[in-house]
Amino acid sequence: MKCPGQDMQYWKSEAIYEAKCPKCDHMVEFYKDDTTRKCGNCGHRFVNPKLDFGCAAYCQFAEQCLGTLPEEFVAQKDNLLKDRVAVEVKRHLKNDFKQISRATRIARHAERIGKSEEGNLAIILCSSYLQNIGYSEALQKYGSTTLEYVGKAGIPIAEAILSKLGANEQLSSKVFEIIAHHQHPTPEESKEFNVVYDANLIASLEEEHKNSPLEHTRFIELIDCLLRTDGGRQEARDTFKKMGVL
Repeated sequence: MKCPGQDMQYWKSEAIYEAKCPKCDHMVEFYKDDTTRKCGNCGHRFVNPKLDFGCAAYCQFAEQCLGTLPEEFVAQKDNLLKDRVAVEVKRHLKNDFKQISRATRIARHAERIGKSEEGNLAIILCSSYLQNIGYSEALQKYGSTTLEYVGKAGIPIAEAILSKLGANEQLSSKVFEIIAHHQHPTPEESKEFNVVYDANLIASLEEEHKNSPLEHTRFIELIDCLLRTDGGRQEARDTFKKMGVL
């Protein structure tokens, strides 16, 4: 069955229109379901300015329905995905407000560090929300909530969530890689891995400080020794300055 919005028999006269080429101002004819068109004057291909991608932002069958999606939209789709992942994580955790709070704090730190480091925010934030999602399952299955078991228990849950939301294979594989060994970093890790690692560590230091206040010198040592990015070190200083450690 064809989506009614894409079936020409339901179209009205305004379904075919012209748009100005952003390169040469030549008018180019579009059908409302064209994702892109090439300008007949200068050859520039550009996105249909009136196309409502709507459901394509989350539908795993978007490419089959609308054709090959333009690069501009693929980036937008990934950015929308991180918000849907956050909702699914909170839905999965239900009343575990402690883990919801922790995931939210990690994601907040990760977003600021990721922007500073110019990393891929879709990968960074999906990983941040999903990295500890196996906490309860690890406790039930392994009797332990060490990071190793949390990561092991969390992979199937993360796979199910990303599959449900139609995440592309490349993004999903990078998220799974971060989740699988975020507690055991190697000297050569991706920018996104390092951002998530730093965000997680800052959240842990926040919790440690609340339970047993850190001394100024000890805090500086931890920042210099453990954090892996300049953005992470700055985020830690900003965070703990607000908490009165610096």
